[in-house]
Amino acid sequence: MYSTDAYDKSMQVTILPKTPLGKWSTGLIVACILFFALCQVLIPFEPSDPRFNPVLALALIIVFAGISGATFVTGLISMIKSKERSAFVFVSTAIGLWGLIGTADGLLGYML
Repeated sequence: MYSTDAYDKSMQVTILPKTPLGKWSTGLIVACILFFALCQVLIPFEPSDPRFNPVLALALIIVFAGISGATFVTGLISMIKSKERSAFVFVSTAIGLWGLIGTADGLLGYML
């Protein structure tokens, strides 16, 4: 039914990334998750809390958006240019996009 010469091993999906950009994308998503946890610790939940600092909160949100955006762009470039087919890169790119959209929504809500 299927010929073995038509099977292309370069299109095979692996778990771990093979290209440097794929490894960067995976590393950046780990940094993004750690930074998100740090933001949850440093920023109080209630703005009425006397420890709440709006400048620090805005700065941390902008840095988180930058890390999420870098993760998304790096993953996207590695998939398109380097033909990376790794499950970790697919997941990190999706999480990076989700974080970028979430922080953009949060910043717009914060500013309005």
